[in-house]
Amino acid sequence: MRNFILGFIVALMLAAGGFWIVTNKPFGDGGPAKTQTVQKYHCPMHPTYVSDKPGDCPICGMRLVPIKTSGQAAGEAPADGHADHQAGSEVPEQATDTSTVPGYSTVTLPAERQQLMGIKLASAETMSLDQSIRTTGRVTYDETMLHHVHTKYEGYIEKLYANYVGQFVKRGQPLFTIYSPELYATQREYLLALRSREQFGDLTDQKTGPKIDLVGAARRRLELWDIDDSQIKQLERTREPIRDLTVFSPVTGFVMAKTAVEGLRVMPGDTLYDVVDLSSVWVLADIYEVTLPFVRVGQPAEMLLPYQPGKKFIGRVTFIDPTLDEETRTVKARIEIRNPQGVLKPEMYGDVVIRGARGSGVAVPDDAVISTGERNIVFVAKGDGVFEPREVILGVRVRDLYEIKEGLEAGEQVATGANFLLDSESKLKATLGAGQAPGHQHGE
Repeated sequence: MRNFILGFIVALMLAAGGFWIVTNKPFGDGGPAKTQTVQKYHCPMHPTYVSDKPGDCPICGMRLVPIKTSGQAAGEAPADGHADHQAGSEVPEQATDTSTVPGYSTVTLPAERQQLMGIKLASAETMSLDQSIRTTGRVTYDETMLHHVHTKYEGYIEKLYANYVGQFVKRGQPLFTIYSPELYATQREYLLALRSREQFGDLTDQKTGPKIDLVGAARRRLELWDIDDSQIKQLERTREPIRDLTVFSPVTGFVMAKTAVEGLRVMPGDTLYDVVDLSSVWVLADIYEVTLPFVRVGQPAEMLLPYQPGKKFIGRVTFIDPTLDEETRTVKARIEIRNPQGVLKPEMYGDVVIRGARGSGVAVPDDAVISTGERNIVFVAKGDGVFEPREVILGVRVRDLYEIKEGLEAGEQVATGANFLLDSESKLKATLGAGQAPGHQHGE
């Protein structure tokens, strides 16, 4: 009985040892068993969402992509045998990354994903970049039509003819009369020279002695003091000096300033009147910095008065101020306008339209450009859902367009709308391609 029990125990131990050997023996070449890892997937737009199965992101609807582990070689299929697509659907073939923009990568999106994200396409086109500029303007007098009235000798004003500001005077119209002892003495010298020539003959014709033209010298002195020819002829006719000489207006215009009063002592150089011809006026228009490239000397311009609808005053740009007003951040553009009827008066305000001239160039919609501060990026559609980031150099902004100086050719298509999504995905793809894995997984 004892021998039977001992035999049974030995048989049981042998059977257990054989079972252990059989269950722990590796298959194949007898090497160590491989540890099978489970492939995980995450959303490129929301890296915190991680799934064990391929599919679409429940947040944004984008395709989930496999998470590469450190031991997974490039191009190796997921360990669990799942393909990176759902049953019955296809994923577009990934395009080769040809991006030359640092920190950006080429993005591939199927058509339904583009529609879901709201991405639209627009063509870069060669078009006119002219833009009419609307601004405000202030009327002022033409500085080339301003005349100061003054005397070149000392004297006293006897009588005023133009005696208030705003008075209209014509060229040759009397302004005031003046008595000047110095001028009176010069007239007497001229008359004395005339009598001497009549009595002793012309000294310039004598054969001996100095040839002196006393009459010509005295007449020349009167002319330099702006004595009118008619007044000199009056001296020659009456042979009596004129006590109160009349000063005439040199131009036709309006008296804008007046310091002359009766009895005033006048010194040489004192400005007695400012007379302005308003048949031509200047309009000073405010041009902002952003529209300054569209303004050129010689451009046509027009002014509109709010209380005269439909009436246009046509002129042209004759000067652009070389300095900027630090308070208003504007530049003054001077527009010259003919004003024969005197409708435009100094200090009037009106609406100014300047016909901008910029020529033509390649332009894209402004929402196609992403400005990072360091560079300007557009996403060029290469076909089959491929969007390539490209750096461009911008010109001026015209209406809702950006001029492209470099980086795009006419006819190329760019993405517009939802560019921030393309920008984010391109940056994320470039980051993942550089080996930077997401810092946090959902559910871990």
